[in-house]
Amino acid sequence: MKHIAVGTILATVLAGHGVALGSDGGDSPSLFTGDLGNVFWTLITFVAVLVVLGKFAWGPILGALQKREDFIRDSLAKAKSDRDEAQKVLKEYSDRINSARTEATAIVEEGRRDADVLKRQIEEHAKQEAQATLERAKREIGIARDTAVKELYTLSARLATDMAGRIIRRELNAQEHERIISESIEEIVQAVPT
Repeated sequence: MKHIAVGTILATVLAGHGVALGSDGGDSPSLFTGDLGNVFWTLITFVAVLVVLGKFAWGPILGALQKREDFIRDSLAKAKSDRDEAQKVLKEYSDRINSARTEATAIVEEGRRDADVLKRQIEEHAKQEAQATLERAKREIGIARDTAVKELYTLSARLATDMAGRIIRRELNAQEHERIISESIEEIVQAVPT
């Protein structure tokens, strides 16, 4: 790059010199017209400027450009590394989320199964209690019925005995017989608990 710039500048200087030498000596002033010493000193100054620029300017400029290029390369490498790390962390978090979802689904399913088992146990317990209550009610009803029948038999026997005693004490005619039967029926109705 340095050689191309120097060659371009030298060609421009020589071309300018050739144009000035080839002119008819008209109105256009030229720094290089006919003076070879001027050309020599111009070339020496030009080469000196190139050497000074090469030693003091182009080195630091190229160094700064090289540092900038290294910085950009390092930044791109770090960005790629960070991106790869972020993708790795994202995949890890995605795996954790999927694992948590699977675990949550399993917990929910287990809860449903436990709820179904508990529901069946409660229903079975309720059926057993209802059956036990029904059996107890049937026994109590049977006992109450047996007690009522026994009381009815006792009352009937007492009434029959009372009627028989009344019949024996008196001699019955048809009207008296009907009256005793009606009284006995009324006593049985009053004696039976409702």
